[in-house]
Formats: sequence, C-alpha cells, structure tokens
Amino acid sequence: MNPHLTARTWLREHRKVITLLDQDSGFAEPSRPSSGLVKEGLQSYRRRRATRRPRRPLRRPALTLLSLGRSELGAQKPLWLIDPEITNTTIWLHRLPPVLEGLKIVHLTDIHHSLFTPLEEVERAVHLANRLEPDVVALTGDYVTLSTAYIGPVARALGRLRARRGVFAVLGNHDFQVNADEVTHALRSHHIRVLRNSRHPIHAGGRTLWMLGVDDLWWNSDDLPAALESVPARDAKVLLCHNPLGIWQASARGIDLVLSGHTHGGQVRLPGFRSLYRSKLGERFVEGWNRLHGTQIYVSRGIGKVVVPIRVACPAEIACLHLHRARSQRAPN
Repeated sequence: MNPHLTARTWLREHRKVITLLDQDSGFAEPSRPSSGLVKEGLQSYRRRRATRRPRRPLRRPALTLLSLGRSELGAQKPLWLIDPEITNTTIWLHRLPPVLEGLKIVHLTDIHHSLFTPLEEVERAVHLANRLEPDVVALTGDYVTLSTAYIGPVARALGRLRARRGVFAVLGNHDFQVNADEVTHALRSHHIRVLRNSRHPIHAGGRTLWMLGVDDLWWNSDDLPAALESVPARDAKVLLCHNPLGIWQASARGIDLVLSGHTHGGQVRLPGFRSLYRSKLGERFVEGWNRLHGTQIYVSRGIGKVVVPIRVACPAEIACLHLHRARSQRAPN
C-alpha cells in the first residue's frame, strides 16, 4: 500500500481493482484473484496515481482570516462580540467659533485592554469610531489593566483612529498604576497627542477652540492651572479629564465642556443593588450629560471591563458629541 494514501482512498481503489479483475475472469461468483493479477492491478493503479494532478489544499475561512491585517479584522465582527452602543448628543457652547459649528467629537474611554477586554474588542471600537468620520477623537484614559504587556498592542490599535483635526488623549488611574510614561510614549509613537497637564489649539476662522488635558486626580498628578497657561479667557475650552471629579476645578476656571470616563457607567447594575462603580458626586455624574454651574460634562460608560469580566444593564459606549453655537446655556438634545 502507498504510505501516502489514506485508508479510505486505498480501500476504494482496491475495490476497483478487484472488481475489474472479477469482470475479466468471467466467473459469475467472485473468486480470490491470483497474486500476479493483484500485483498487475496495483501497478496499473500506481501509474494512474502518478499522472494524476495534485489536489489543491482546502481553503478554510479560519485560515483566510489569519492573512488579514488587524484593521480588516476590526471590520469583521466576531460572532461572540457585542458592539458598543453609539450615542449621539448635541452640546451647545456659546463660545464655540462659528467656523466650528457642527464639530463632531468621538469620545472613547476606559479601554482596559486585558484578559477581560481582548484586542478584538478594541479593534472593533476603533473601526466603529472611524465610521463616524469624526473631526476630533478624545481618549480619556485607562487603556490597560495591570500589565505593561498590553500597552503596545492597545497603542497600535488606537493609532488607527482617524480624525480631521486630531486624536487627543489623557491618562487614567490604571495607566499610572501600570506605567504612565510607557503608556504616554506608546500612544505618542502612534501619532496620538497625549495632553499631560497641557493644551493644544484648534484654530478656525481667526478663533480658537482649546483642547486641554490633565493627569489623573487619584494620583494627585493633575495640574489644571498649568494646562490653562497662556489660554485666553474668551476662547472656548474642552477639558479631557479621566475622573469626573475634575468638574469642580473646571467649573471654577470657566471650562466650557469636560469629557470624562472612570465610572464605566456603573458596569454592573442590578435592580435593588448598588452599581459596581459610584461617583462621589452622586448618580448625577456616573454617566451621560450634565452640568455644574456654567460647565457642561459628558461621562462615557467606556469600552472595557474590570473587576468582573461582564457588563450588566450597562452596555459599552462610543459617545458622538455634536458641538453647536448657542446664545444661552441649554440641555442637549
């Protein structure tokens, strides 16, 4: 027997040889062929086998996926993955430059790449964010959990975010716990502007919208006065601050809009029980839009998970904020 044949193929071909020999013998009843005939039949079979075209290997979808780039994988949603909810909120700012009317900010936060939040979830969030065609992407911290091994992969994934006027980021408490400087370097190496108690202007039509960012409050690393240095009081300001507790300082210093995360929106919200996360400011600043005096805030539920690998009655979120000029402060649509 040819050692390269499968048992099933050999049996099928062997039956053909025996049938052919039986037909040539002229007997009505099957009989045991002579060893010479069997040898001749097997030789004939081997000659046919040698001249047969080789079979093409099977193409399996799983093998095809291995050849795709990571950005293509983000576009192909795995069956087990639940997409984040995309929320749309209109924010009215009376100091918004007229040229920036309708500015679209896509807000991602609390990625928490880890065993609980695999890279496929991060890549899918990036793909969905890019589909929104944002003017600005705001990242408000906690990109990894516990290990520096996750820093490189999450930075590469977030580096594929695209926005007409830039991708801006600040760090969260988990980033400081792992390694703040390493996270900063990884994000910046992928062309993400990390605001460490600093600012960046968006100029439009002779006016300016300032993107401000502060380090994490829990680590006592925030310095809002440093971020506001040389920023004119008359200009509109958007502050990226991981922890929503930053709204107290922001309100005292005339910030127009604060973008935060940290709370995960509660992450696990069971009827009759407290949510997994709570804010010292109360339920009012756990998720969504709110304001304190003249300063508005949006707290996103974020993408990832910590402590427990699930979300209950609290889906992940990609927040899409539409900025418009307003003569008076009013609630968003």
